[in-house]
Amino acid sequence: MQRSACLVLCLTLAPSALAQSFDLPHEAIAGKAALASSMPALAKRILAVYKDSDRARFLRHVFRLQMVAGDDAEALQSASQWRRAYAISQPERARWVNVQYEIDAAARLRQQSGGSFDLAYANAFRDRFRRLDDSTAALVIRALQVSPSLLESRLQRDLRAQKAKDSVGLSDALRLIDDYQAAETYRAASPLIAPLIDADDARRYLIQNDVKVRTRDGGILCALVVRPRGGPAKLPALLELTIYADPVTNLQFSARPAASHGYASIVGLVRGKGCSPDSPVPYVRDASDAAALIDWIAAQPWSDGRVGMYGGSYSGGSAWAATKNMPKALKAIAVGAPVAPGIDVPMEGNVFWNFVYPWPFYTTDMKGLDNEVYADSARWNRLNHDWYASGRAYRDLDKIDGTPNPIFDSWISHPAYDAYWAGMIPHGKEFARIDIPVLQTAGYFYGGPGSAVYYFTQHERYDPKAEDYLVIGPWDHGGAQHGTVTLLGDDAGALSGYQLDPVALVDVEQLRYEWFDFVLKGAPRPPLLADKVNYEVTGANLWKHAPSLAAMKDDSLRFYLAAGSDEAVRTLSRRPAASGSIIPLKVDLADRSDVDRTAPGGGVLDTAVDTWNGIEFVSDPFPSPIETSGLFSGHLELVCNKKDFDFEIDLYERTSDGKYFQLAPYWSRASYVADRSQRHLLTPGKRERLDFQAIRLMSHRLQKGSRLVAVLSVIKTPDRQINYGTGRDVSIETIRDAGQPLEIQWSGKSYIDLPVWK
Repeated sequence: MQRSACLVLCLTLAPSALAQSFDLPHEAIAGKAALASSMPALAKRILAVYKDSDRARFLRHVFRLQMVAGDDAEALQSASQWRRAYAISQPERARWVNVQYEIDAAARLRQQSGGSFDLAYANAFRDRFRRLDDSTAALVIRALQVSPSLLESRLQRDLRAQKAKDSVGLSDALRLIDDYQAAETYRAASPLIAPLIDADDARRYLIQNDVKVRTRDGGILCALVVRPRGGPAKLPALLELTIYADPVTNLQFSARPAASHGYASIVGLVRGKGCSPDSPVPYVRDASDAAALIDWIAAQPWSDGRVGMYGGSYSGGSAWAATKNMPKALKAIAVGAPVAPGIDVPMEGNVFWNFVYPWPFYTTDMKGLDNEVYADSARWNRLNHDWYASGRAYRDLDKIDGTPNPIFDSWISHPAYDAYWAGMIPHGKEFARIDIPVLQTAGYFYGGPGSAVYYFTQHERYDPKAEDYLVIGPWDHGGAQHGTVTLLGDDAGALSGYQLDPVALVDVEQLRYEWFDFVLKGAPRPPLLADKVNYEVTGANLWKHAPSLAAMKDDSLRFYLAAGSDEAVRTLSRRPAASGSIIPLKVDLADRSDVDRTAPGGGVLDTAVDTWNGIEFVSDPFPSPIETSGLFSGHLELVCNKKDFDFEIDLYERTSDGKYFQLAPYWSRASYVADRSQRHLLTPGKRERLDFQAIRLMSHRLQKGSRLVAVLSVIKTPDRQINYGTGRDVSIETIRDAGQPLEIQWSGKSYIDLPVWK
């Protein structure tokens, strides 16, 4: 008996369907030939027994099972039924999700009449795309451009999980079939789609590449312009100004989607990128260059004189930079996790991060992006390790690396928030001139916030009537920009160990276009924007809305740092400690024995926290659930033996079953707590007072029986500056400046104020 026939027979002789388990010997998945034989047989076995009370989910699996089984006609019928069922709960996504698989099935069905698959696919593609509106087509194209290697890696993950097993359960079998089908579809389609997409774009849009725009000071900016062929002769425009010069990505994620929503779409590159002959310098010229682009757009014959700016991360920061000069044609901005130079990059709390060190190479080495250098994680990990182990000055990073990094060097020469940083984005009273509507989306975790809260509070401070909207949820840096919908239309429902509440599954990009339609086209305001601050209460599956950040809370709980009876774990007490109570912390800044230490915890939801160089404080259990929402703050009293130190406070909920949920962190250089623009050194041996407020929002419902945990630690790791406490510029200090270990006596009068809603 031939090997392939044996594999099919083995699958055919599976146990009773009621067992919901299917024979899958290792030989059946050992190589492409075996998979090509065994997967259709497995799909047929599943189809014979598969049931699901959720009709949309049932039909989704059925049509993809039918594709793998070779029943393309039936698959197309099931896909059509699935789309109708899915539209009941997800009308927007039902327009575009899985279209790429229907095109593949239609192509294979056409091929049965003769001819090549390439020709059949091209005809199936054109036939389907003729029936798609512009915005749906843009989303399908984005899905089609997902890397085949990503889908192949998912399939290989499934296959590795099946090693040494002889059977597969139903849920694992469905995932295996889905991933096999996706990998096969993209393997066949990927070489064919580029010219088909180009032809479809030419039918829908007028596209101008490498448009040169001259600035007032003689510089040259490079822009991509995409306009819909149909519709009004004059259109409002949407502009993104970015340093990330990647033509495919900029068309795929920015220019085409914006044009597909009926806007003149422009992606401008910062000076020195793309077709610009100048030299790139991040941030410094973005305010003036954004103004030049906006003025140029407003003067074009296809412009109606109104421009909205959008973007995330860097381009979110450049949108805010544009408001520094408030060009007349700028009418609105919508940004996700926007950066604020000097506030959250390349330093936060005036402490510089190592992770931004390779970024100037990535963005300025060439007219495009230096992906090879940026992706060299071994080089950057080695740099962190070697710098930390050597104890050399922070300004020697480029010498240790062996490559000059003048942009990074210029950054670290400005450790205070001085005129250098303030010249890049709105500062002080400049916020009062920003009289346009603003939408910001942000996340609670990791790089999710960006500096959205900073911009929001500054704008509100200088113009209490500012029309600002903030939407914040349990997202990271990418989620805050794009939301939770993946490129294939699935929900990214988990983040670092935490399962997101269902209401937090938001398509942020769709919200962006609804926002611009509201501001520029007179459409209704998006329902999620019920007030100025719109926030998801994690753990409660609830969106709440408030007129200000302060209104997110109606009370606060004060927790004092107390010694307690356990030397390892101290107490967060609701009552002040006895007079004279202290909690000592000693850190040897010269110690490098921890250079290869692996820190515990780190997930949004995890089983441990890192207390290295710190102290863990734990409260009594909460007698009932309680919501903490807003910015936490605190008052620290201490005596220190050095002139300065860098510290961090990390808050967590510790549940009754011992899990830790991340709340907001705060970190700063002690000498800049009072004022990020002026350094106030400590006096060794003298009692000092540090009053702070976090810049990262949180909203979470703590469970009954949970405890509040605060980890107060000194920053001394291979991935950030090390402050040795001499009072000199931290970037020039070395391990020789460490001297005696850092000793801090925290007073029992120190406390943390937790914002709560009762």
